[in-house]
Amino acid sequence: MPSSVIVWSGWQPLALPEPLSPAVLAEIVDGGQTFRWSRAPDGAWQGAWSDSVVHLKPSESGGLLWSSPENLAGVVASQLPPYLAASVDFARLADDLPWRSDPHLARCLEAFRGLRLLRQPLGETLLGFLCSATKQIVQIKQIVALLAQRHGREIAAGIHRLPTWTELATVSEEQLRACLLGFRARYVQQTARFLSERPGWLDQIEQLPYVEAKERLRELPGVGEKVADCVLLFGAGRLEAFPVDVWIIKAMENRYGLEGWTPQQIARFGRVHFGPFAGLAQQYLFAWERAQGRG
Repeated sequence: MPSSVIVWSGWQPLALPEPLSPAVLAEIVDGGQTFRWSRAPDGAWQGAWSDSVVHLKPSESGGLLWSSPENLAGVVASQLPPYLAASVDFARLADDLPWRSDPHLARCLEAFRGLRLLRQPLGETLLGFLCSATKQIVQIKQIVALLAQRHGREIAAGIHRLPTWTELATVSEEQLRACLLGFRARYVQQTARFLSERPGWLDQIEQLPYVEAKERLRELPGVGEKVADCVLLFGAGRLEAFPVDVWIIKAMENRYGLEGWTPQQIARFGRVHFGPFAGLAQQYLFAWERAQGRG
């Protein structure tokens, strides 16, 4: 059993292919890719996924420093690099985007240098985005926190992992609604029962070509075009996925003249215009529009 007080390890370095500013780190962990990060009292970011809990902050050299509960240090040391896709040079991928002929994209890339796409556990990514329909990021984070606290296993003092789909299959719709899921509770429950009866079904998704993987995901209750693309982009590393939400619709209408286009048409345009790394372009566009909205 975890102790009643967390004893944190000392700060350890993690090298990345490109320097990361505090503002861009905030965008990565608190900009809609994931929903289990928050500011810690010391100003670092505290996040949790799978069996990991970590504090994260930029180092003076431009890399990252991390600290974890001492009882989880070994787990975090092995899980943090793949979670941050630390071996992927996103700057090189961004340079392959059509910014030379797309001035708005060039502006977005300049504003968020070092932006990265997380590679989260696929099952947790699916759960997070099933909770996201018609919700803002702060609300999704509240729902996910309640699911973890009430139905997930404690992995450090007061910090719980998200429940597995097998665990969620035993949770009633009423209990799920008590986690502020609303109508989404039915989708989560049905999906949990579907997946608990089909061990390995999600693992197979990661091995499929993008189009087939998306079609399979859409078999799940509550998974539409946008949710499927978010799950594939942030949980399966499918960089050709181009999720279309209200911010992207706004960006494509105002910056690319696509007024009146459906989300499906916008997604097709995004994959054609931005190419095989369209999902990375999408995250730059998303970050820019949210920043303008806040400003």
